[in-house]
Amino acid sequence: MAFRAAVITFPGSNCDRDMAMALEKVSGTPALRVWHGDSELPDRLDFIAVPGGFSYGDYLRCGAIASRSPVMRAVVAAAGRGVPVLGVCNGFQVLTEAELLPGALMRNAQLTFTCRAAPLTVENSQSLFTGGYEAGETITLPVAHHDGNYFADDATLDRLEGEGRVAFRYADECNGSQRRIAGILNAAGTVLGMMPHPERAIEPELGGSDGRALFESAVRGLVAA
Repeated sequence: MAFRAAVITFPGSNCDRDMAMALEKVSGTPALRVWHGDSELPDRLDFIAVPGGFSYGDYLRCGAIASRSPVMRAVVAAAGRGVPVLGVCNGFQVLTEAELLPGALMRNAQLTFTCRAAPLTVENSQSLFTGGYEAGETITLPVAHHDGNYFADDATLDRLEGEGRVAFRYADECNGSQRRIAGILNAAGTVLGMMPHPERAIEPELGGSDGRALFESAVRGLVAA
């Protein structure tokens, strides 16, 4: 059976095509495109991606309005059934606003837009998303955000660390994120939110291919299952 992935598009999304192309290149199957106003997702999905951009113009708070869109009710329900969900950049913001992940993404500490190649340390190599990496490995992925400063209270941060739910950490100071957190997992390891963009780093021609292993790991694990 073909791998079935869906990519959500909101007004203001600008990484949805990149995400769809990354999934297609790795899986060999075109990703299904889902509009924010849809109240249902396609049947028999293996994977859902919430891409980067500026959903609803980032009005109110980044990701806040998108998290209340009709399609996100279906995404939350699917995540509850165990369907893997990846949220990147604005998608990470949407997932925290939808309470699929703890914490919040705040304005960068420097109060400036950060756009560069960021070195990351892989903290967890045992999840569906990160199985293609080695724990402690350093990879480089692009970042492009104004509100990527991850914040949570100390108890939540300690729980994330203690449960191995920090997936990626900035190798150097990037945006003020507490404990330099760049990506986190839910308790089941089936939802990943991250600020860096793996979909922009899947081919050397794009400047690097360190993001490809994330998609390969997910596709391989889901197809094998």
